[in-house]
Amino acid sequence: MGQNDGIHTVVSATILGIFVLGGALLVGRSMDRATLQLSWLQTTAGEIKSLIETADARPARARNGQARRGPDPERVYQVDAERAPARGMKNAAVTLVAFSDFQCPYCARVAPALDQIEEEYGDKVRIAFKHLPLSIHPKAPAAHAAAQAAHLQGKFWEMHDKIFANQRLMSEDKYLEWALELGLDLERFKRDVTSSEVKERIELDQAEASRLGIRGTPGFFINGRYLPGAKPYVEFKRLIDEELDS
Repeated sequence: MGQNDGIHTVVSATILGIFVLGGALLVGRSMDRATLQLSWLQTTAGEIKSLIETADARPARARNGQARRGPDPERVYQVDAERAPARGMKNAAVTLVAFSDFQCPYCARVAPALDQIEEEYGDKVRIAFKHLPLSIHPKAPAAHAAAQAAHLQGKFWEMHDKIFANQRLMSEDKYLEWALELGLDLERFKRDVTSSEVKERIELDQAEASRLGIRGTPGFFINGRYLPGAKPYVEFKRLIDEELDS
């Protein structure tokens, strides 16, 4: 019997016990009080069912018993940043590529660290952005399309900052409002948001993320070395300094 089969057996027995107990409550207590108790028991059963689904969704474990967690931080990967929106000099000693999702709260949380990198390192570090809207974030695709459309008018980072600063307000109406505030040609922006060019750019970034093995956001490559998650500034600094000293 596998680990998840064991979990299913135990939890199924627990759920059955819960509903047997609920029936007993209906017989042994007043109807109103028993109904409240049974409602609580049904909620508990639902939470246990959710635990089963979460266990089923866990990634398959490798032969060494460790779950797959994406790119190997000990490797150096080739990451294409040529056409990505970027800040900094093309010939910078360090290129930091961020795979990000505009609806991801962790991506928003790490944005100040990237700003600090730009302030501290200046022309030594180039920061490039890659689109990775995740399927669990329904508002992300439109946000990425808006940012890429703004990029075609030279305002990617301004739209990037607007979206991350206002994640709770994400909507197509807001993207139009922000485009107007940024001085974009609104009619061109509307066309570009739904254009094949913008769609293809986002899909190419997603395909590259898949090739690299990225399974969540944010994910960063510092001169090809992988750093996952919303890490504090000091973690970025450590890798950047190692690259500058190499």
